Amino acid sequence: MDFEPVATRVYRDNYPFAERIATDSVESFFDGELGAKPTFTEHKTMADIGAVTVLTGGPPCQGHSNLNNHTRRVDPKNGLYLRMVRAAEILSPELILIENVPAVLRDRHDGEGVVVRAERHLQDIGYQVGQAVVALDTIGVAQTRRRHVLLATRDGDIAPRLVLEALAKSADRRDLRWAIHDLMGADDGSLRDRAPRAKADNQARMRWMLENDAYDLPNHLRPKCHQDDHSYKSMYGRLRWEDPAQTITSGFGSIGQGRFMHPELPRALTAHEAARIQGFPDYFDFSGCSTGSALATMIGNAVPPPLGAAILQSVFSLRAQAKAEAAFLTRRSA
Repeated sequence: MDFEPVATRVYRDNYPFAERIATDSVESFFDGELGAKPTFTEHKTMADIGAVTVLTGGPPCQGHSNLNNHTRRVDPKNGLYLRMVRAAEILSPELILIENVPAVLRDRHDGEGVVVRAERHLQDIGYQVGQAVVALDTIGVAQTRRRHVLLATRDGDIAPRLVLEALAKSADRRDLRWAIHDLMGADDGSLRDRAPRAKADNQARMRWMLENDAYDLPNHLRPKCHQDDHSYKSMYGRLRWEDPAQTITSGFGSIGQGRFMHPELPRALTAHEAARIQGFPDYFDFSGCSTGSALATMIGNAVPPPLGAAILQSVFSLRAQAKAEAAFLTRRSA
């Protein structure tokens, strides 16, 4: 379910047999209040969708983000977090996964913390709930992005706490070299591999960093608005092969948007490189994005796929382990 036509097109291209719904409002499917009886619309949604194993979503995070100074934690879209809870209440899935930026923990909706309210209501309707902030560079994603995860399972199933603890013990760390080193000569002119073009002043800044083996631009070479006590020190910075990248955003094609300069070349990242850093496999089809701007938005706004994969793999592994232990105890007592 998505309101962006390009997003639904890309999803269709990669998952042709999945049902896709383009809608401007999730309330057109889940329009009841938390705890209320299902509405007519929600009864129809239940009948149309049927049984649900996993319900997953990422409510818009712009209202929570520390990069958004104008609507920080007062954006009306923050209330969409609780629409996920209402969807769970109506569909009764086996497992619920809601991810967001860590700042969601400070958001308030109707005077109360939105995550606290979500956790309490899910517990009231028969779910075990756990939450954690996950560092993605520990689960095979070559960037320092952190995401808040709320995970819920039905009572009697694997406890979310065990899943999140197992995730916290992961040490599958990947650096930038692992992610994109083989793409250095991949500029074939396609939208995906086209090298971003920088203005002359930024070209000079990047050449200076390469010639001086520097990774941060000195104050006097920065634009005046980013000199002295500037807030975003990573802007105009160069990436290191031996470290993960910083959080990928839709601005990855410009060094003025963050630390997005290639470690060896005087340019910012290509869309292909950014997609790799986000954890997308090369076979993922982005051809539904007809412009560079659409492609950058699609990649930069995505949640790295390895996050959901790691969580679900942990759930399935713990379930299999619990089943094997139960079978062993049954045989032993026989």
